[in-house]
Amino acid sequence: MEVGFKDEPPSPPPPSCPECTSQEVWKDGLRRTRLGAIQRWLCRKCGFRFSKSSLSSSEGVQKVHMQILNWQASTPYTRQVCELLAEESKNLATVETRNQEKAAGATQTDQATIKGLVVQFAFWLQKNGDTNSPYPEIIKRLIRRGANLLDPESVKEAIAKAKIKNGTKSLEVYAYDALAKMLNIPWERPHYVQEEHLPFIPEEKELDQVIAACRSKRMATFLQTLKETFADPGEILKLQWTDMSENALNIRPVKGHRPRQLNISSKLIAMLNSLPRTSERIFTTTYDSMYPMFSRLRKRVANTLQNPRIKAISFNTFRHWGGTTTYHQTRDILLVQKILGHKRIENTMKYTQLVSFKDNDYDVATATTLEEDQQLLKVGFEYVTERNGIKLYRKPKTFAKLQG
Repeated sequence: MEVGFKDEPPSPPPPSCPECTSQEVWKDGLRRTRLGAIQRWLCRKCGFRFSKSSLSSSEGVQKVHMQILNWQASTPYTRQVCELLAEESKNLATVETRNQEKAAGATQTDQATIKGLVVQFAFWLQKNGDTNSPYPEIIKRLIRRGANLLDPESVKEAIAKAKIKNGTKSLEVYAYDALAKMLNIPWERPHYVQEEHLPFIPEEKELDQVIAACRSKRMATFLQTLKETFADPGEILKLQWTDMSENALNIRPVKGHRPRQLNISSKLIAMLNSLPRTSERIFTTTYDSMYPMFSRLRKRVANTLQNPRIKAISFNTFRHWGGTTTYHQTRDILLVQKILGHKRIENTMKYTQLVSFKDNDYDVATATTLEEDQQLLKVGFEYVTERNGIKLYRKPKTFAKLQG
């Protein structure tokens, strides 16, 4: 007698999404309930998350509850019998409310609509003369945080709950304000007051330690470019290969800055030339892609060196360090404004905060005649004091490098 194997019954088809009726769904874990584990599903088309169970109809609910009530061991003595009914009624009410909202005209934008809307927004900004606006990337961040762009209240909630500075929240408000203007959506713009604070200024060796610890050639080059140019991270990300000359970089400004040309070292030129030229841009990435990598890098360096100050370093810290150091080495606020590309001198004044320098950070010279005074002043020495008829001058040791 031959024994054969029976064919396994075919697996049941996946359920349809209750939002868009699509059957392109993924399994998304299990939901643990008093009635057992229930399969969760995630729609690949609209992103809706749901579960399929025998409680999807009132008949199923009644049948299950009658079974539970007739089974004495399943009835908890510390809870009311009607509690489960109340919970299911709440779930059904939630579904009903969602259906009513959808019927009333509230829509949940799918991925294709979102992508098209962002592209349309970027093109609308270009038509209005704003060719280098960061607003499209900001709108993408709002979408990732769950904001419904067609619902201003949803956008307000996403901005308010974000653990970011008020200055960043204000920028997100301005970005959505422009989008609402394009879509003719009325909304009451929230107001955030930017916090006043002095920037964190690390030591140069701390910046060098972070750069030296990079395992990515692109990240190391990006940070070295920030260190030598004092440019905004957005300006560095916009650099193109045509912006490189023999020993300088042409900086394409972000909003509120001026274009400028800055000298760079032969070390940085070699690092830039070692990167692959697969695009017009030197750094073929985005801020949102780079920063999580940088966060992990500085955490690793801080733990290795047991220096918590390194965790306070950000991309903008390189710019703050450069502006502050340049001012205290030259005492020329206009030079700092020119290097940083500020249009308003008020934005440069924050770099005049005091930092401490060691005595060996200066070259010292003396003068006893008027001619010697003139010669020292011409080469950047600064008058300090006079003792016994001898005038004392000093000059930062790195000042000559800045002049070059």
